[in-house]
Amino acid sequence: MIAAEVFMNKRLDERKASGTYRALKHENSLIDFCSNDYLGFARSAALKNSIAAEIARYPGSLNGSTGSRLLSGNLKYAEDLEQQIAIFHQAKAGLIFNSGYDANVGLFSALAQKGDTIICDELIHASIIDGARLSHANRYTFRHNNLESLEGKLKQAKGNCYVVIESVYSMNGDTPPILEIITLTERYNANLIVDEAHAVGLYAAGLIPELGLQNKIFARIITFGKALGCHGAIVLSSNLLREYLINFARSFVYTTAASFHQLASVKMAYALLKEADGEVNELRKYILLFKEKLNIDSQYKLQPSDSAIQCIVVNSNENAKHISGQLQAAGLDVRPILSPTVATGTERIRICIHSFNTLEQIKLLISTLNTITHAQ
Repeated sequence: MIAAEVFMNKRLDERKASGTYRALKHENSLIDFCSNDYLGFARSAALKNSIAAEIARYPGSLNGSTGSRLLSGNLKYAEDLEQQIAIFHQAKAGLIFNSGYDANVGLFSALAQKGDTIICDELIHASIIDGARLSHANRYTFRHNNLESLEGKLKQAKGNCYVVIESVYSMNGDTPPILEIITLTERYNANLIVDEAHAVGLYAAGLIPELGLQNKIFARIITFGKALGCHGAIVLSSNLLREYLINFARSFVYTTAASFHQLASVKMAYALLKEADGEVNELRKYILLFKEKLNIDSQYKLQPSDSAIQCIVVNSNENAKHISGQLQAAGLDVRPILSPTVATGTERIRICIHSFNTLEQIKLLISTLNTITHAQ
C-alpha cells in the first residue's frame, strides 16, 4: 500500500472510530423531514410542466452551455434572468453562479485581499469559510448572534472589512439581530454581506427586503436549490460589484456556464414563487403547530426558530444517531447533525418542515419525538 493510501485509510479509520464517518444514502420512501424543499417546488408537477413549456419556446437552445460565460457560454437569456431576479429581490444587479458553493467561494475569495478583514458568525456556511480562506484576508469569527463579540472583532479589523451573516441559519434555523448588526457595521465602516439561502420562500424575496433593509446591505447571496427547488445561485449587488466579480471571481471565470435548462428552471421557479401564497401559509401553519405541541424531555433543547428549520440539540453524536434512528424506524426521514459539522456538545437532529407535509405527518412527527425523548 502506497503512503497516500495509508494516510487515507488512517483518516477514515479515525472517523469510523469516533462515530463521525460519512456515507452516501439512497433515496427512500420515508416521510420527508430533512430536505430543503420547503415549498415542494422540487417535486412540483406544475413547475416541471412550466419548465418544459419554456424550453419548447426556444427550440434552438442547446443541451449544454458549451463553455464559460466569458467564452461561448453566455446568453442574453441569462443576463435578462439576472436582471429579473435582481428586481424581484429589490437589488440593483445580480450575477448567477452554478451553485451556492461557487457563489460564496467566488465572492469572498475575489473581494477581500491580503490586509483586509472578513468577520463571520461562527455558524456561517462552510462555503463562506472556504471562500474567506482563499482570500488570504485576516479572518475572525464571532460568537453566534453575539453583538459584543462582533464589536470586539470589528475593533481589530484592518483594511476593507466585510461582516458575513445568514438571515436564517442552516444549523439553527434562527435569525440574527440584523438591525443591531447593521448599526455596528455602519459605526465601524464595515460592509455587511447576508446569505439568504434559507430565508427565500418563507419570506418570499428573503428576509432583507421583508424588513426593508436592502439598501443597507453590501451584497446578498440567494440560492436556487432550497425553496426554489432548482440549482444554482445569484450574488445580488451593485453594478460595480457585478462587474468586479465577472473579472475576478475564479469560480465564475473558470467554469462552464449553467445550461439553458438550468436557467429556464430558475426562471419558472421564480414565476411559481410569485403565486405561492398558499404554500407559504401552509408552511407557516405547520411551523407554529410543531412549536406549540412539541414537548420534549428537558435535557434536550429546541433552538429558537420561526423558520422551516427546527433543531433539537441532543448533546452527543450517540444521542443524535439514536433519536434520528428511532424517527426513521417510525417512517420519518430526520437526519442527525454530528460533530465536527457542529461543535462537540451541540450535536442535534435537524428537522425541515415543508408545505407539502400533511397535518397527519406533522402530528406523527410531534408525537414520535415526544415519546422518544421522554423514553431516553
